[in-house]
Amino acid sequence: MRAVQIQTLDGPGALRVVEVDEPAVGGDQVVIDVHSAGVTFPEVLQSRGQYQIKPPLPFVPGSEVAGVVRYAPEGAAVREGDRVAAFPGSAGYAEVVATDPRMVFPLPDRLSFAQGAALPMNYLTVHFGLVQRGELREGQTVLVHGAAGGIGTAAVQLAAALGARVIAVVSSEAKGETARAAGASDVVLADNFLDRVKELTGGRGVDLVVDPVGGDRFTDSLRSLAVEGKLLVIGFTGGEIPTVRVNRLLLNNISVVGVGWGAYWMRRGVEYLQEQWADLLPLLEAGKLDPVLGAQFPLEEATAALEELDERRAQGKVLLTVR
Repeated sequence: MRAVQIQTLDGPGALRVVEVDEPAVGGDQVVIDVHSAGVTFPEVLQSRGQYQIKPPLPFVPGSEVAGVVRYAPEGAAVREGDRVAAFPGSAGYAEVVATDPRMVFPLPDRLSFAQGAALPMNYLTVHFGLVQRGELREGQTVLVHGAAGGIGTAAVQLAAALGARVIAVVSSEAKGETARAAGASDVVLADNFLDRVKELTGGRGVDLVVDPVGGDRFTDSLRSLAVEGKLLVIGFTGGEIPTVRVNRLLLNNISVVGVGWGAYWMRRGVEYLQEQWADLLPLLEAGKLDPVLGAQFPLEEATAALEELDERRAQGKVLLTVR
């Protein structure tokens, strides 16, 4: 089968399409014929050896897919022929993938395979962030940075679906349209977001900040919080990992909260992923969550897909079309 390998740690340009053996059928894992694979920022980091998970070279990256079950072991919740999304964690940039049955999720008929591949990493991460770590309540106001990207559009949609007012922060007017399509109530540009947030909230500030960007906007994110607000740290696509002057946390009793989804479920148990999916499934079936799709590339153009994220051009979820 065709698969994309990271063969050297020279960045996205080092990816290569190769022929590898298909996963064996008949074991204790679900085998999936992949139709679409999600592209995530950790894979950009992996191409440079900068991610905390460092498989031995060469390896096939790709943490999330959608497709059709070819084989399911006895006792699995899915069966041969089912449409599914899955979180294999790796090896998803391939025509066939095998994974733990507990990491395979039923895909509603109303969603395409491309939308299914957009779900596991981003939506489960922001669900953990907003619900578990942020304790989001209906009627609160949420500020989302990078609101046109994969994590950003997922955060906008889920926060809105849970009854929050969402203020989206973007770097351009074009990206603002993507954030509005995802369900943002208001859109502001990154270069003056603090002043605009104060205006939009009557000086009160926001209850939660969702920050997958980091970088030089971090301090103003803290300043944008209301009393007892929380800043959810999801990632650092801006490149720089910010530091916190902890005296800033005292004035309004604000909190900086880490959102380490992977670290959480790996300690708690993989069954947590199924609990999350069960929580999201009614929203998916009702159309309240509808992944915003960005650029889609054939498997042979995986380098271009990673560059879309690396150069911060992405609007919506970037995907690989496998079949």
